[in-house]
Amino acid sequence: MAADTTDIDDIREQARRWLADDPDPASRAELTAVLDRLPASAPELADRFAGPLTFGTAGLRGPLRAGPNGMNLAVVTQAAAGLVGWLAAQGGTGPLVIGYDARHGSRQFAERTAQVATAAGRPALLLPRPLPTPVLAYAVRQLGAVAGVMVTASHNPPQDNGYKVYLGAELGGELGAGAQIVPPADAGIEAAIRAVGPLTQVPLGRPGEVLGDDLVASYVERATAVIAPDGPRDLSVAYTPLHGVGAAVLTAAFARAGFPVPGVVPEQAEPDPAFPTVSFPNPEEPGAVDRLIALADATGADLAIANDPDADRCAVVVRTSGGDDGRGWRMLRGDEVGVLLADHLMRRGVTGLYATTIVSSSLLRAMCAARGLPYDETLTGFKWIVRAGGGSAPLVFGYEEALGYCVAPEHVRDKDGITAALTVAELAAGLKAQSRTLTDRLDELAAEFGVHHTDQLSVRVDDLREIADAMARIRAATPTTLLGQPVDSARDLLPEADVVILRTATARVVIRPSGTEPKLKAYLEVVEPVVDGDVPTARSRAAQAVATLRGEIAAALGV
Repeated sequence: MAADTTDIDDIREQARRWLADDPDPASRAELTAVLDRLPASAPELADRFAGPLTFGTAGLRGPLRAGPNGMNLAVVTQAAAGLVGWLAAQGGTGPLVIGYDARHGSRQFAERTAQVATAAGRPALLLPRPLPTPVLAYAVRQLGAVAGVMVTASHNPPQDNGYKVYLGAELGGELGAGAQIVPPADAGIEAAIRAVGPLTQVPLGRPGEVLGDDLVASYVERATAVIAPDGPRDLSVAYTPLHGVGAAVLTAAFARAGFPVPGVVPEQAEPDPAFPTVSFPNPEEPGAVDRLIALADATGADLAIANDPDADRCAVVVRTSGGDDGRGWRMLRGDEVGVLLADHLMRRGVTGLYATTIVSSSLLRAMCAARGLPYDETLTGFKWIVRAGGGSAPLVFGYEEALGYCVAPEHVRDKDGITAALTVAELAAGLKAQSRTLTDRLDELAAEFGVHHTDQLSVRVDDLREIADAMARIRAATPTTLLGQPVDSARDLLPEADVVILRTATARVVIRPSGTEPKLKAYLEVVEPVVDGDVPTARSRAAQAVATLRGEIAAALGV
């Protein structure tokens, strides 16, 4: 009992010191209420003070709550002061451009970042309203900014928020101009954040300059230039932004490109930080696109498209006989959309480097080899994809299986759900003009290169130690056979990355913790040859093999 009392006293003292330095009356009141409930609230208080949110290559991301282990005005003030100090120490010149989504706290966090920057003598440029993440990434390049900050938690739950940092050409280099930070910048910024003194001594300046809509118009103009100006445009699209910030920009881009304006799911059209119609604001989650499919059905749409809440990802739902939902619709996997987009660009004559990640399908590699195009694969994350090849050839396309696509790296050097949607529409309209569909083209690619069936085993945990334990199990007892075939390659990427890769003659498994969510992920792939043009039979064999593989890997991980 004495130890428990000592622990509570220690945490209470930490909380009191935090309260004395917290600049936000609302979070001070929140934390005071937690203190008032001691000792019953001791576990909650301990979690809030378990440690500071760590600034990594994805920036900050965490629950909105008072205390160092949450997203709040105090944490953002400290992060902004550390970032601005680091930029100055690196000799970076130029403005800091700041964007934000429509989540709780996003605008306040963006404005506080601007105030910290201007007090330090650095111009701060705020996007005019809640806008997609790719608009911020575009603005960093377009405005010659030293860096950019995007306040967003992307597709995380409603109670979360986040803080992503992009560097301009001066500090990011040619490959990293307008891209998310990579080591050692993340460690340098983290150290600068920890060196920030009392927040009461962090000076605050003017609010910064709010940019006009001409920047958004410029983004839309450049986005529509990604597709050919004279292609077919007869395509009916149903669309949802999932209560996020993508609708106005995407519909403007479609209209400017000459497509019919997509029909938008009315209940999800406007930004809403509560995300009231979905249990989880991620297009990949079960039920997230049910309303989109209903709208597509009701309107007879050719295609359905969803962005995640900050519109950097793009999901594509297609008509099919006997779809996943029983109504004749199926969401394409990220790998399927990725190879469709790559194939489309290749057939348009776009030459240069094509890249994806180690967890994506190996089909892109096969396509590049057959067509004599340079190829590279990287660790997961667009911060790596846009730096693929190390400058050996200009990057022209990159994708990751988690619905992220970069179809125009010189426009946005990050994943961009708006230009991806436009390019999918261009491809689908061209196929429709030939009485063909996206699934027809997938079958043609399968006939040429074999069926590359991918799936994922994803386990959400409450305790991150469960992930560490599972990774330890697979390393200690690595399977020697999968699908009755010898495991002829077992690679452990430690210490560079917490990743294990297993290969047989026809299968590949990549196991890793998620970088943004409390999940353990195993990415599964089976390659099945197509005999005598019989794609359906090959798909059926591949699906059965992947189902078996899933069970084998789950058993090996102990999940």
